[in-house]
Amino acid sequence: MEAQQKVYEKLTAMGIKYEVINHPAVYTIEEMENLGITDKVEVCKNLFIRDAKGKKHYLIILRNDKRADLSNIAAQIGSTKLSFASEERLEKYLGLKKGAVSPLGIINDAAHEVEVVFDKDLVGKANLGVHPNDNTATVMLSYEDLKRVVSENGNEITFVNI
Repeated sequence: MEAQQKVYEKLTAMGIKYEVINHPAVYTIEEMENLGITDKVEVCKNLFIRDAKGKKHYLIILRNDKRADLSNIAAQIGSTKLSFASEERLEKYLGLKKGAVSPLGIINDAAHEVEVVFDKDLVGKANLGVHPNDNTATVMLSYEDLKRVVSENGNEITFVNI
């Protein structure tokens, strides 16, 4: 609950309007579909990725119905081969646990080390759903507000076609 509270305080302090759906812990988009969450909000799929040498880290945010082709994304962002980062790296850079990967984890990245990569299809969406750094709730907010959280935290933002 502490992770969620930090997110809600940050959003409120920024004057961002949001709604929260509380639910049992979920680890997959399919589990969210089974709970009917995807009927209420466009849930985002979030992937924490690293480059071949583990020197650069990326948080890729895409529509939940898409599959991320890491080779294609690497080419678009000018990176070496991409692969999933370890749970240890997820904890170190975003302060998150497996199953709770979220673009709102960026508020834990005080050193601005993680580059955020948005699927261009999310631009302009009014009702996106992401975890509040805990997988027992989903926060609904606009793409513009989500981008603002990332940008005001000082993290680099890139856009790709997925």
